[in-house]
Amino acid sequence: MLRVRCLRGGSRGAEAAHYIGSRLRGVFTGWVQRTFQSTQAAAASQNTCAADDKAPSPVPKDCLVCSYNEWDPLEEVIVGRAENACVPPFSVEVKANTYEKYWGFYQKFGGQGFPKDHLKKAVAEIEEMCNILKGEGVIVKRPDPIDWSVKYKTPDFESTGMYAAMPRDILLVVGNEIIEAPMAWRARFFEYRAYRRLIKDYFNSGAKWTTAPKPTMADELYDQNYPIHSVEDRHKLAAQGKFVTTEFEPCFDAADFIRAGRDIFVQRSQVTNYMGIEWMRRHLAPDYRVHIISFKDPNPMHIDATFNIIGPGLVLSNPDRPCHQIELFKKAGWTVIQPPVPLIPDDHPLWMSSKWLSMNVLMLDEKRVMVDANETSIQKMFEKLGIATIKVSIRHANSLGGGFHCWTCDIRRRGTLQSYFD
Repeated sequence: MLRVRCLRGGSRGAEAAHYIGSRLRGVFTGWVQRTFQSTQAAAASQNTCAADDKAPSPVPKDCLVCSYNEWDPLEEVIVGRAENACVPPFSVEVKANTYEKYWGFYQKFGGQGFPKDHLKKAVAEIEEMCNILKGEGVIVKRPDPIDWSVKYKTPDFESTGMYAAMPRDILLVVGNEIIEAPMAWRARFFEYRAYRRLIKDYFNSGAKWTTAPKPTMADELYDQNYPIHSVEDRHKLAAQGKFVTTEFEPCFDAADFIRAGRDIFVQRSQVTNYMGIEWMRRHLAPDYRVHIISFKDPNPMHIDATFNIIGPGLVLSNPDRPCHQIELFKKAGWTVIQPPVPLIPDDHPLWMSSKWLSMNVLMLDEKRVMVDANETSIQKMFEKLGIATIKVSIRHANSLGGGFHCWTCDIRRRGTLQSYFD
């Protein structure tokens, strides 16, 4: 999950719909309005989240892929790689998702590897994380190492790659289906290649395999004049429903979606547009319902350091980025918890993330959570909830843009499809 965690949020439905309609001269206004009407109705009544009567086909017995939510007992997981990670070129979509204080870093090192000493420590941290997961009885799979510094060119752009560190960004498991996200950064266009060996194995075991429409990532997908100069600018633009990605073609990162059985929640962000959300809604209907939620966030990108569902009826909600539709969850009887302020020091480099990676945790089951060894405050919060903490330090790995949820994609959890909003 490229975790530009500080950089995520949403917009008010009517304003966003108006913005899109004006940009596209009404071509997509109809479905955007229908999407928002559905979301607004859901916020008004928990009954709108009721599951459809039709049940999806059962998962084949020998299929290795089966996951419906974020908390059922974890049996198999993909963990990303820090090896060969490269700084993405400083293009307009990267600029819109990073802190201004790091722009010089991107301008200087774009297309080159991250600092070697830092990367070496990140690799060691993730190896230890894998060992701990194995010790907890979880099967761990890894993507293939690739040289991400190789320059590539399409008819519409040229770039170098980035990494295969965050499988949560590119893969979404819904039941026995693996969905490859199209992505929105040019530096991530070919990121799927690192996972193809694994996905073919899962496909051969009986899993469904879907690749979302790959965007051209032509100039028209991005607002080339997207005006970002300050946090205030970011807040104003987000409130107006303006993002660096346009509605030229569908795009989304898988990390902007979070699952709760039959209900899947998503935010419109700098990397996920309404066309991408609509593609997912149609693709997963009628067995699953996709709901747009939004946040007071100056620069949204990926949902799981803003809104992380950790159990049936239990969600972590970032106090700095309140959810505009939080009543939907409260009316359904959910407990909304605000995690404590992160403890990561100000001088630690977070090139592609914010301190709120502290809440970007991985649930091994309802009573076990993998959490940063340095974040003692959130450890105490979990312990008060009766959840045992598995402490792992990935501070240097955090700098690449993600926490435990970002660095993983749960392939199999022992559980069944349920509705938590009936």
